[in-house]
Amino acid sequence: MKINIGTRAISMSRLAQICGGMLHCIGGESDQDVQFESICTDSRESAAGALFIALGGERVDGHDYIDAALSAGGGCVLCERIPEKISERKCAAVIVEDSVKAVGELAKAYDRSINHKKIAVTGSVGKTTTKEFIAAVLAEKYRVHKTEGNYNSNIGLPLSILSMKDDTEVSVLEMGMSDLGEIDYLSRLAEPDVAVITNIGTSHIGRLGSRENICRAKLEIVNGLKTGGTLIVNGDEPMLENYKKDGITVRRVAIKNENADYRATNIRICDNQTVFDIITPVSLVRDVSIPVLGEHNVMAALFAFAAGVSYGLDVSYIARGLSSFKQVGMRQNIYDIGSIKVIEDCYNASPESMRAAFKVQSSMAKQCGEGRIVALLGDMYELGDESERLHEQVGADFALAGGEALFTFGENAEGIARGAILHGIEIERVFRNSDVKNPAMSGEMLLDFLRSGDILLVKASRGAAAERVIEYLKANKDRIAQ
Repeated sequence: MKINIGTRAISMSRLAQICGGMLHCIGGESDQDVQFESICTDSRESAAGALFIALGGERVDGHDYIDAALSAGGGCVLCERIPEKISERKCAAVIVEDSVKAVGELAKAYDRSINHKKIAVTGSVGKTTTKEFIAAVLAEKYRVHKTEGNYNSNIGLPLSILSMKDDTEVSVLEMGMSDLGEIDYLSRLAEPDVAVITNIGTSHIGRLGSRENICRAKLEIVNGLKTGGTLIVNGDEPMLENYKKDGITVRRVAIKNENADYRATNIRICDNQTVFDIITPVSLVRDVSIPVLGEHNVMAALFAFAAGVSYGLDVSYIARGLSSFKQVGMRQNIYDIGSIKVIEDCYNASPESMRAAFKVQSSMAKQCGEGRIVALLGDMYELGDESERLHEQVGADFALAGGEALFTFGENAEGIARGAILHGIEIERVFRNSDVKNPAMSGEMLLDFLRSGDILLVKASRGAAAERVIEYLKANKDRIAQ
């Protein structure tokens, strides 16, 4: 990870003061007021003017790479110890008990120096899409900073904050987690005015053990929420439906729950857009349009609508922001490869996001009126003891959603194949590849099966890198049957 600091450079003496560390000079005398303009956690990205953060880890210890960072031109280091063997290059180092917490303290001080509002977003699935919708809406009125890429962790979020420009009026911060306590830390660091919980799914159930614990972890986002702040939650989620907390306002968005503050109705697909109406406490907003498909994207847009209202935007501004939304990364990109249509959704996967993708694919098939519903579905990770059952359920869901042919990718995905066969997909139309290191095998099987007009969904957890199968299809698109 590497970021450029959004405003002025920071001196090493100021860093030591903020995080309570000890400033040391390595290799002889060094200017204690030397400044850094960027921050990196990878020694290969170090350079003059960069602060290298040495992070401890079970497999890789950043302290072993301090010398490499200095060799690359860096002159500033934040670390927990100085290695015994290090070259005699001049360097200013701040030594702390915990490098991660020290960066958090620096980010908090930096954040407080900028006069801006903050909205924090978490959830089992959909948080990045929701963040992008919210940023698109708020940008209609404010100068907006948003979390980029996967900078949503206990080190990524502080770096995202430190990259913020000093003219920022609203920042939209995504918060990820894999265990209890992590969202608590991030929320207290950011101190948001508005917080969003998109849903309570099964991601990380292998570590947390139950959806109840996942709900507890997500609700930690209120721990840093400012008094008088607003929490926006999924009103269709039973675990959040009746949530209340003194000192904050709770708003609910929903598609099914008629008691929600903002509810989408009359949802329909028109020319690769989703159009819907929104029932608000004071009015009916007709024909809101978003340039993506699926009810899960409608939910993300509802969160953005509620956030826009919280920040005082007129409905016309909100609607314009929603219509300008642009998807990021490998999330539901829809395009043609030769004569077939592909839904590329390879950024990540959970049972909930799989089901949402099946609905989109089914809607597209109805809209196109021809072509078979085909999917390459890969491993879903971090499901623990529930993995086999949840993979089989995904296979069943695909079959029940009208799936006609299934290609599995990875060892865990064998369960998807079993579930699909048990729920009606003919065994002759289920093709397995348990080796994620061999995407060409899946590519060849798809090339032998696909024909003009087919609609292919490709979805798996990030670790499976299923996009490699798509690249294989692109390189051999002339072999797809017409």
